[in-house]
Amino acid sequence: MPFSAHAEKNILVFGDSLSAGYGIALEESWPHLLQQELQETRSDLQVINASISGETTSGGLRRIGNALRQHKPAIVIVELGANDGLRGYPNKDTQINLSKIIDLSQQNNARVLLAGMQLPPNYGQTYTTQFHKIFTDLSQQYRIPLLPFLLEGVKPEQFQPDNLHPTAQAQPRIMHNILQELKPLL
Repeated sequence: MPFSAHAEKNILVFGDSLSAGYGIALEESWPHLLQQELQETRSDLQVINASISGETTSGGLRRIGNALRQHKPAIVIVELGANDGLRGYPNKDTQINLSKIIDLSQQNNARVLLAGMQLPPNYGQTYTTQFHKIFTDLSQQYRIPLLPFLLEGVKPEQFQPDNLHPTAQAQPRIMHNILQELKPLL
């Protein structure tokens, strides 16, 4: 049976290095673990990881149309914005780009789960507060579920030496965070 025959069962993970498995084996990444978890109960679902390390919301916006056409997902997990924040991009631009990604996903009949991110405090309270608010505002505006912080519960020792990317040991926790918000969409 052609792959496209199953397209309505696709879950598209659309993120950055936190979803692309930066610094770890792909089989250890949370999207791969999510696929394994779902196969136990929903073997009809296919997790497609279209995440790219270093991706920004503007890069994601350029790619989302093609990814939607190619994979025809029923659900899109949007995990972008961290690189925008770490590079000090204007929060307004990040919000506009994420808004367009969500809107395009919904126009293509996909339900959206938004994964939020937090920035280190050294970016200043005003910037980090406004950055975090982007995700809450978009969740309310589009009436979509929000995982407030993708890395919730990841312990400090579960980060790679760069203190930004989780180790393989943290991936089951991240997968669990995603799964809790994803379940209602399934």
